[in-house]
Amino acid sequence: MLGIPRRYSHFVFGIIQSGLTSLIAAGIASLPADSAPVFLGHWMVSWLIAWAAMLPIVLLAAPAIRAFSLRLTQEEREPRAGRQA
Repeated sequence: MLGIPRRYSHFVFGIIQSGLTSLIAAGIASLPADSAPVFLGHWMVSWLIAWAAMLPIVLLAAPAIRAFSLRLTQEEREPRAGRQA
């Protein structure tokens, strides 16, 4: 492993998540290409542009989205001991 300190996991998550999401979206947007080389060229350029745009948005929005999702959900209660299901 790279040995990146755990306190930077938010940034690592954001880099991976934005990269994967933009890779898939750019690939879908590039599907109308006429040939494989045109598709690959268009896909890579689109992906780099999309990733550069999405990375700061993901890194800035992720904490707010996490807090919002925690507000929308609740912890599941553990069944009481000695209680039959």
